[in-house]
Amino acid sequence: MQSGPHLVLVAGKATDSVTHGFLPAAGRLGLRVTVLTDRPADHRERHPDLPVVECAVDDYRAVVDAVSALDGPVRAIFSNSDFLQAPTALAAAYFGLPGKDWRAATRTKNKALLRRHLAGVDPVFSVQVTEDGVPEGPYPLVLKPREGVASEDVFLVADPEELAARYKEIRERRSDPLVAEEYLPGRLHTLETLGDGERLHVLGSFRTRLSPPPRFVEERLDWAPPPPETGQVLAQLEALGVGFGACHTEFVVHEGRARIIEVNYRIIGDHCDFLLADLLGVPVFEQVLRVHLGEPLGPPPPRPDRHAAVDSVVAGRSGVLRSAPDPLELAYGEVRLTYRPVRRAGETVTLTGTNRDYLGTVQAIGPDEAAVDAALARFRAEHRWEIA
Repeated sequence: MQSGPHLVLVAGKATDSVTHGFLPAAGRLGLRVTVLTDRPADHRERHPDLPVVECAVDDYRAVVDAVSALDGPVRAIFSNSDFLQAPTALAAAYFGLPGKDWRAATRTKNKALLRRHLAGVDPVFSVQVTEDGVPEGPYPLVLKPREGVASEDVFLVADPEELAARYKEIRERRSDPLVAEEYLPGRLHTLETLGDGERLHVLGSFRTRLSPPPRFVEERLDWAPPPPETGQVLAQLEALGVGFGACHTEFVVHEGRARIIEVNYRIIGDHCDFLLADLLGVPVFEQVLRVHLGEPLGPPPPRPDRHAAVDSVVAGRSGVLRSAPDPLELAYGEVRLTYRPVRRAGETVTLTGTNRDYLGTVQAIGPDEAAVDAALARFRAEHRWEIA
């Protein structure tokens, strides 16, 4: 039986961030954990020693009801899921626990609401696309699901005819609302922040390399100092009401202007969260949980004097993954590398043109960018991913 303060973790699918990040952090903090999820079998398989409660976690009323039925007082309700930030925030508010503003969680997840809310700060052409007609706008436009993730069904479209064709194609796969947004040129960056509701720390920033258009697959992220325009992004986040817990913001910088692409109101994913903790040398997962327990932020983390990157191995075709490396940790000179599989040998891969096509990620930390680049190239040359 676990002891200690009670943390309720609200989850959808089982993820590495939870399995290898937040749950071990909760253990180090001495927390008693209950998992609420709509996929109980997945979590019971990964966490046989934890109580797992089945719950319609996308409904805050179900979360409130499930938490009310638990034994003993609950100290924190937390989720790292994109889709579950608003119901988790509402449940935390019901019990008077620390948490995110449910309105900020809602407007960051809903891209149409985000654009409307930022219209007075940074106006961006954005319109919801329906069967009634193709919007006129400043082409090229980016067509995307209003509440999508992982670059799924995101396309750059050059004209109304292409937009209509892509809309029809997407509608064959999904029925949720789509939006068309002005394409924002510039260099793509991320901003990683952590707040306690009073103070906000900038943990760091990555430069992002994308696949060629019309898709937007994130192929590699390189650690970089936050650009000079970062203050503009922080002002936009403040306008959105973002300031509690972890947040991963994607933005572009063009001609001195920073413009938000999207806001993911949780820690950065695709194994970059582990790189963040390793590079900064601070217990990032514990720090996120601590603010949800009502503890104030400590001092900001020091700026590392090393370079780091996460290089994603992306499938080039559909089929069965016949061979791929197991999890690895090794060193090439002064560069430390960690390979984390996303797919295992024997799994069937269906190419989607999104971040779901990752076979694994290679994390590298070294003295400078040249050393990291050389180590990543060597790792790629020495290992094989074969799809039949």
